[in-house]
Order: sequence, then structure tokens, then C-alpha cells
Amino acid sequence: MPLEYWGCFLMLITAFITDLRTMKIPNWLTIPGIAGGIMFHTLLNGWAGGWFAVKGAGIGFALMLLLYLLRAVGGGDVKLFGAIGAWMGITLTLSMMMYSIVIAGCIGLIILLWRQETWMRLRRIFQSVFGAAVLRSVAPIQATARNQLQFPFMLAVLPGAILSVYYF
Repeated sequence: MPLEYWGCFLMLITAFITDLRTMKIPNWLTIPGIAGGIMFHTLLNGWAGGWFAVKGAGIGFALMLLLYLLRAVGGGDVKLFGAIGAWMGITLTLSMMMYSIVIAGCIGLIILLWRQETWMRLRRIFQSVFGAAVLRSVAPIQATARNQLQFPFMLAVLPGAILSVYYF
């Protein structure tokens, strides 16, 4: 397994542990993760390697920022995917993101079915979308977003990363 995979997975395992314990991914992990990935690729492949890492970090960060603005993920997840991008590049980061989102959807559905909240939450979503259409305002959607189901996203990211590397 290439050395950059080890760097990324060491960071992911640490993020997994902290996210399970505190529901947060700390800056002391993500910021050095981004810098470490960029430095690693720059030292290994010069400016081309550095550019590879910067592009990966930018794409990982930007796409997760969109999910953050929709209140689907936390700020630590945004920075973590920037760090994943710095270590793994664009292609593998997008793959990890796709697997993670699919796995998170499955986990969320299992939690809703377990708690027997599925129909109640679907009704709330329908009401907020209908309210937004009638009022021509996003306020009903934002109010519903505050009550979203929450669980540590790393429960989906770590398996998503493993699947991504396995199938890559």
C-alpha cells in the first residue's frame, strides 16, 4: 500500500475515535492533515505533487462545504475532506465522498426505522418543502434542518474510505 494511504488512514482512524467520543473532528487533526498531505506530495513529486494535493484538498473542502451549508455535515467534516483530498487527490477523494454519503444514508435510514420515526420525519420534510413553496421562503426548510437526525459521520466515512481504496 502506498505511503500516502497510510498517512490518510492514520488521520481517519484518529478522526473516527474523536468523532465517536465528542461528535467533533478537531482542528489539531485536520489542519496538520491538509498541510501534511501537501508537504508529502510536494516533497515526493515536486510542484506537480504539490498541485495534485492542493487540487484534491480544494475539491474535498469545497464539496463538503456545500453539504455543510445545507446542514448535512459539521465543519470538522469539511476540513477532514480537505485533508483527505490533500493526501489522496481528487479521484479517490470523490470516491470516498460518494461511498461515505451512501453509507451515511443507509445508517440514517436504519436509525429512523429502529426509532420508528420514518413517517414523522418524512411528513416534516414534506411540510417544510410545501411551506417553502407557499411562502416563497427557505425559512420552513431551515427550521426543519435544525431538527435533523445526527450521528457521527465518521461511522460512514471510515467504511467509505476502506471501500473506495479496495475498489480503486
